[in-house]
Amino acid sequence: MSGRPDRPTGYRTWTRFFTPSPAHRRLGLVCLGVGLQHGPLPPVGPRTLDHHVAVVVHHGTGWLVQPDGHRVPVTGPALIQLTPGVPHHYGADPTTGWDESFVDFTGPATDAYTELGYLDPTRPLVPLSGTAAVRETVARIVRAAHAGNPLLQVETAAAVHELLVGLRRARAGTGPGGDPLLQALERDACLPLTVADHAARHGLTPAELRAAVHRSAGCGPKDYLLAVRLGRAKELLATTRLPVAAVARRVGYDDPAYFSRLFARRVGTAPVRFRAQQSRTVPGGWNDRVPGPGHPATVL
Repeated sequence: MSGRPDRPTGYRTWTRFFTPSPAHRRLGLVCLGVGLQHGPLPPVGPRTLDHHVAVVVHHGTGWLVQPDGHRVPVTGPALIQLTPGVPHHYGADPTTGWDESFVDFTGPATDAYTELGYLDPTRPLVPLSGTAAVRETVARIVRAAHAGNPLLQVETAAAVHELLVGLRRARAGTGPGGDPLLQALERDACLPLTVADHAARHGLTPAELRAAVHRSAGCGPKDYLLAVRLGRAKELLATTRLPVAAVARRVGYDDPAYFSRLFARRVGTAPVRFRAQQSRTVPGGWNDRVPGPGHPATVL
């Protein structure tokens, strides 16, 4: 016999808490604390907090009492989203436990992240496709917590932004290649198609397309398509000598006056002014291929 017990007899925990200054809070998000825990941890709550917490269960099982009072099972990988002002009560399986990371955070940017769907108070428990990237982000917060680090608050604030992106990607199950629906919309963005046309091309109703795009991109298909068009218009204005009317046609607008008004309203400056500020003609033409290990960025 190995002499090892059949079940864990204790748990391990490591935590640090931070108090950001008013100036740091103006960064939009700040980290209030970070923790790593493993094993048959004692239950948390019932309690209510005044800030957000992302509890990431990497492995293991447990339970969560939802705001409506229903107790549901938790199986890692999963995210438990704790929302300010909402009571919560959860715990690991008392026999097997779980492997957990948590990050406490707050700031005015949480409103925008909620509007975009990165924070969802209606879903306190979210299954994840994996947590490797999230674990590395939490590890960066842990490494930043060493004594005397003058960059602590800024490093950890930046990591919270990255954490929310990583959790959103893990929630959506989106791999490095991206979301196929968003890829198709980007490919066809400059074609003379309505939202209903785009939906039909993918066998969806307009409502289903809106829901799918909002779930992945945090905005509706109209705004997503417009962002793609304006991004391409900026590239053409900054890197070519094409007339504004030709740029408008390239990105799907037959009326250059309408395009100029739309561009000015969304970008904050007229196309000709944007060109004057950004102009940089690229020898050999513009390359829209994203650099990567197999095709690094080059200057022609």
